[in-house]
Amino acid sequence: MVTVPGAAEATGLSSGDHWRILCEHVMGPHKKNYQDCVYADLVPGQDAAVLAVADGHGSAAHAHSDVGARYAVEIFGRLGKEFAERALGSLPLPRLKADARDRMPRELVRVWQDEVLEHARRNATGPGPAPSAPEGVRQQDLVPYGTTLIGAVITPGLLVGWQLGDGELAMVDPRGKIRLPLDSGRPELGDETDSLCSRQAWDLMRVHWSPITAADSSPALVLLSTDGLSKSFVDRQGYQDFVRGTYERLREQGPSAVADDLPKWLAQAAKYSGDDTTVAAAWRAAAGPSGTAESTSGTAASPSGTAASTWTGTEEE
Repeated sequence: MVTVPGAAEATGLSSGDHWRILCEHVMGPHKKNYQDCVYADLVPGQDAAVLAVADGHGSAAHAHSDVGARYAVEIFGRLGKEFAERALGSLPLPRLKADARDRMPRELVRVWQDEVLEHARRNATGPGPAPSAPEGVRQQDLVPYGTTLIGAVITPGLLVGWQLGDGELAMVDPRGKIRLPLDSGRPELGDETDSLCSRQAWDLMRVHWSPITAADSSPALVLLSTDGLSKSFVDRQGYQDFVRGTYERLREQGPSAVADDLPKWLAQAAKYSGDDTTVAAAWRAAAGPSGTAESTSGTAASPSGTAASTWTGTEEE
């Protein structure tokens, strides 16, 4: 696990006006190095949060995937905050949606490629050719840094999620209903997964766009996790039960109690999956005892007239 400089906290609990952020990670048994990385932070002065988790592939062919995962969440943190600022500002909704669908995936991949290739050039040894410049990217230069990425930006009027590769993004509404909006619906084959090192990775990124049009349509919990968590359960229902239990504990006992127990829960999951297990979550602290979010004043205007939608980079609406 790599601590992200400038993030709220790499582990434990952080709070803003309305959101409570929880981050935790556990290294898989018998592993020498963490391959996961996590980012979670609040947008200063705003009721907004940015979350990201990445899972470096970790095999011999991906010798620097821990670096690739760290760069992935750091880059998402920067670009995610910029996206949140645009969402909180006056950018027209159609332009913002186009940014989410097209610009953000391409920018994430482009900046990640630039940074890992620069890392490769700084650390190049041996008689082979130096890694190529970003404008002439060679696939073999990216493979050692291969990693998945899941990220989310939450503002008073909008939730957007991006996913490349395995892992999960779960949303729980104020009534306790769980959704996995970026679930591909197809099982991964062994350890194969889409990756930032894949060809035209931006076209493989799944995007979920979900306007928040009323206080009670804001998610009560958004939870991102690497696949070390979901693989610890025998089926998808087991994972959803974990998410539901986390939400219920947050409502009943509060975030401090959950932050204290989360390392034990993830250690148990890692024991069964054998993999690094990482979670970043944002809980809507303004939710009252009934689970219905309290209305807040002074928030940005909510986008209206736009339904939630999920797509990949190559899909037509």
